[in-house]
Amino acid sequence: MHIVAVLALDQVVPFDLATPIETFSRTRLPGGGLAYEVRICGTGGELDAGTFRLRPPWGLEGLAGAATIILPGRAENPPPVPGDVLDALRAAAARGTRIASICSGAFVLAETGLLDGLRATTHWAAAAELARRHPAIDVDPDVLYVDNGQFLSSAGAAAGLDLCLHLIRRDHGSAVAADAARLSVMPLEREGGQAQFIVHDPPPTPRGSELEPVLAWLEENCAAELTLSGIAGHAGMSARTLNRRFREQTGTTPLQWLLRARVRRAQHLLEATGDPVDRIAGQVGFGSPTAFRERFKRVVGTSPQAYRASFRT
Repeated sequence: MHIVAVLALDQVVPFDLATPIETFSRTRLPGGGLAYEVRICGTGGELDAGTFRLRPPWGLEGLAGAATIILPGRAENPPPVPGDVLDALRAAAARGTRIASICSGAFVLAETGLLDGLRATTHWAAAAELARRHPAIDVDPDVLYVDNGQFLSSAGAAAGLDLCLHLIRRDHGSAVAADAARLSVMPLEREGGQAQFIVHDPPPTPRGSELEPVLAWLEENCAAELTLSGIAGHAGMSARTLNRRFREQTGTTPLQWLLRARVRRAQHLLEATGDPVDRIAGQVGFGSPTAFRERFKRVVGTSPQAYRASFRT
């Protein structure tokens, strides 16, 4: 039987820990037999899981016979990963064991060096920190999970379930994975990536800068038909000077800043109103619904319709 070892370390996130345990332990083969044996492993003794204490029944020796190792996320500012854990994970990888991380569990996997030169993901709020600590990893903050074959990683919280279902489909096919998804009341595949769940702050406005009144005016008038020359005229400077000042103070161009503001306004309208998508496209200043849909998907990672289905209040 395929053994899945879930490695729990101090400050493990209970949700990330429970997701693979429940998903794999309930998966059934077509004949009704269990598809997986699940082991909860630790470093020995009791560990801190935040709201409760946990004593895993297996130590690191439980990783030895596993075909798959799952690394759940850990709370913010956890203690360092013990050296014997890193050694055990590297030894498992050398044996060909598949290793997958959920959410901030990517930091544990990254510490082993096994992700160097590979693409990986983690929760969008931690992606920049993962990239800073491990520049040899190509961190993609916009996807739900990344499959490199032997090494996999997933984004935050519910994306761990997406990853588990993906692994089940790899191991036993779509029919078994679909049954597991139904038990979890979860689609086998979700549309879009985690970009749709990122909280997009308002476009940055440098306080006290000469651009502050221009940016406030753009935010207020983002639905109007604006051109670079029109914005420059309102700002009282040449288009070339305006472009330069924008790049210096916001890191982008006036028109890119405007498009970002329009997409943010569209997100609000999709969440708060029942207006048709084509109407919203005009309300936020896009010349055509097609251009709106293309820009929205590029920024948010999913279509306006799918975004509304997920976030309509």
